[in-house]
Amino acid sequence: MKAVHFGAGNIGRGFVGLLLHEGGYDVVFSDVADALVDAINAADEYTVHEAGPGGTDHVVTGFRAVNSRTDPATAAEEVASADVVTTAVGPTVLRFVAPTIVAGLALRSPEAAPLQVMACENAIGATDLLRREIAAAAGDDAEILLTRAVFANTAVDRIVPAQPAGGGVDVTVEPYFEWAIEAGPFGGALPSIPGAHFVDDLAPYIERKLFTVNTGHAATAYFGARAGIERIADALADPAIAANVAAALEETSAVLVAEHGLDPAELAAYRATILDRFRNPALIDTVQRVGRQPLRKISRHERFVGPAAMAAERGLSAEALVAAVSAALEFDDPADEQSVELQRLLRTEDAAAFTAQVTELDPEHPLFPVIRDAVAARQDQLTAD
Repeated sequence: MKAVHFGAGNIGRGFVGLLLHEGGYDVVFSDVADALVDAINAADEYTVHEAGPGGTDHVVTGFRAVNSRTDPATAAEEVASADVVTTAVGPTVLRFVAPTIVAGLALRSPEAAPLQVMACENAIGATDLLRREIAAAAGDDAEILLTRAVFANTAVDRIVPAQPAGGGVDVTVEPYFEWAIEAGPFGGALPSIPGAHFVDDLAPYIERKLFTVNTGHAATAYFGARAGIERIADALADPAIAANVAAALEETSAVLVAEHGLDPAELAAYRATILDRFRNPALIDTVQRVGRQPLRKISRHERFVGPAAMAAERGLSAEALVAAVSAALEFDDPADEQSVELQRLLRTEDAAAFTAQVTELDPEHPLFPVIRDAVAARQDQLTAD
């Protein structure tokens, strides 16, 4: 069995690639970073270190890498003969992955079992997005080529911090992970992924993860950055920050109860587990790494505005989530392109235009004026400075 995984970074090697290896697949990593592809091909094995209580080491073998930028033909050939294709590249990069998958599907025998495609991204419906990008890239051939694949959405969760220098292709991760996959598209022929669980309805899992893990992680980063704290674990050690993050997650849990009927007690336990994971002192993670790409993180269907909008529509509180958005508006990292663009837009757009453009909220939405006022407050602060 063979799996092609797009994105040979830390999540690709330390989470998705590891589980595919443990499922018996030969793993082909596809990436566009020359040095990373060369380093993977120079290694016979790599180790995934689980840092923290209960952690262990896992040795990964039976892998190789291909550079889809310099050798697209080989990448397409690997896709053509694969059983599974996965991604961990970021939702905005899926459109660049799609042409390689299209080329692979064009080479794939119509008699072969359907290629099992799963986008493992921090976004709702990421595989649906990838499928649309593949259809667009295929053009007139889309109808035929799409019959050669099946597409399943997933919800993935594992903290993979910035890696220590000199680690090569080894990866440090937390012991905890969750990989939920919708079962229906596979028609009973499920991929072999130990530790993953296949579910009939993925929506509760996706939103529980996105609105708890991702909301909490980013909120910790933005409140921590505001306080001048470097590490995520240290930020949560600050009682005020911990209270702000906990309040935001209580609001997202209320939305999850209203939307999906999830059990409040189980959500409270889940929140506690998540916060304990963030406090793991063995994970050296920084607020700068977690806070990067703020424009995406305050967009309409992401971790703050998404649940806050759902709360506002239901007459539930979104005060703590809006406070997290306010902290995100202060995130100023010259090394992060989106942070630079965020600060530029705050200085050049009026509050209403900024809110409409960045959050994509309709001006008539009940959350719109609240976010607009938070934006205006940040702009007043910038003017005063």
